[in-house]
Amino acid sequence: MTARPWRLLDGAPLWLGLALLGAIVLMPWLGPLFHAWFPALERPIYQRASFVTLTTSHIGLVAASSIVVVLVGVGAGIFATRPAGRDFVGLIDALTGIGQTFPPTAVLALSVPMLGYGALPTLVALTAYGVLPVVETTVAGLRGVAPSICEAADGAGFTPLGRLLRIELPLAAPVILSGIRTAVIINIGTATIGSTVGALTLGSPIIEGLSGSNPAYVIQGAVVVGLLAIVVDVLFERLNRRLLRRARLA
Repeated sequence: MTARPWRLLDGAPLWLGLALLGAIVLMPWLGPLFHAWFPALERPIYQRASFVTLTTSHIGLVAASSIVVVLVGVGAGIFATRPAGRDFVGLIDALTGIGQTFPPTAVLALSVPMLGYGALPTLVALTAYGVLPVVETTVAGLRGVAPSICEAADGAGFTPLGRLLRIELPLAAPVILSGIRTAVIINIGTATIGSTVGALTLGSPIIEGLSGSNPAYVIQGAVVVGLLAIVVDVLFERLNRRLLRRARLA
């Protein structure tokens, strides 16, 4: 039987997804609840932008940065494990390590004078911070493929590119996916600080709540971004289990 992609949504992911959707859509109607919790607040619900807009913009930033992270990280990891790139392993590790060492706030502070305010410096910060886990797991996954399998592929007439695409990457996919999973989850949380430089994210109510002593705003932003991270993480976990089963059957 062939696997059905929608089964990734069965069980916990489905219920968590519904909880996330409910939090996004129903937030404007939760004013009485937050007013009961914080009676001193005149405006207990964040209204500068709808949570649908905030979530869509947040996901867009995370998706865009994650695509760049995957392309750069997997590409660098593949290059580092090929004969032509083995002399550059130290340089690749150093460059990706520098991106991870700098806190996102520092990257934002350096990027704003050159790129201005808004989404672009946030994308730079998220990309710089997310590349290292993908590079490391790509290298680990490809190096973990048994040499005997590669030799058998060579003996069967595979070209180096064919062996990479049809043998090595499918076998290394579960390990690579773990790095992508880490990078995406980090970026979901880190994207919130993009609101400090004018990007529209789920950090907007959090930042405004902190600066304006409005804990209701902080809770609203944190709940939605937390649920988003949990839903994405559970989906990655389901996908990783499926890839592991396929790798064992290969």
